[in-house]
Amino acid sequence: MKVTILGRKVNLRENFKELAQRKLSRFERIFDEDAEATVVATVEKNVQTVEITIRQKGMIYRAEAAEAEMNDALDQVISALGRQIRKNKARLDKKIHSAALDQYVNEWDTPIAAEEEDEYKIVRTKHFSVKPMAVEEAILQMNLLGHSFYMFRNYETNEICVVYKRKNGDYGLLEPDEE
Repeated sequence: MKVTILGRKVNLRENFKELAQRKLSRFERIFDEDAEATVVATVEKNVQTVEITIRQKGMIYRAEAAEAEMNDALDQVISALGRQIRKNKARLDKKIHSAALDQYVNEWDTPIAAEEEDEYKIVRTKHFSVKPMAVEEAILQMNLLGHSFYMFRNYETNEICVVYKRKNGDYGLLEPDEE
């Protein structure tokens, strides 16, 4: 697995980089050599945030944690990624190495509820027209509806996009990529 470690608004110490590499190495037996892991550490005021994104074969695994200490945030992110993998083991078997995944899940030995093993249950399907609009207009429409996300057709690119409200109150934009 290729690991990239970045620091935003902070110069990362070498021991943090080594710790992140070592903790991510436990996932190496699950993912291929072509998997890419990106660790982003950010410091804002007294909050230190660590975000890890692992990309492989079109799948994205992502977790983020904020703590007073960067090492604590790193521990939380690694645990969250492990929980995601264990929780979705049955679905991930099709995408990644099943033998390594079995070994990883058995190593942590946490029981998974039977309902989490079932297929996803879609309880409602909604159809609606996706009209062309500007990003700002889509955010306004989302806020007027009281939703946390809104799908629209970007009039500049003619692509289907999604705007969403982030935990910190800012907004995000999801755009399709040619990949």
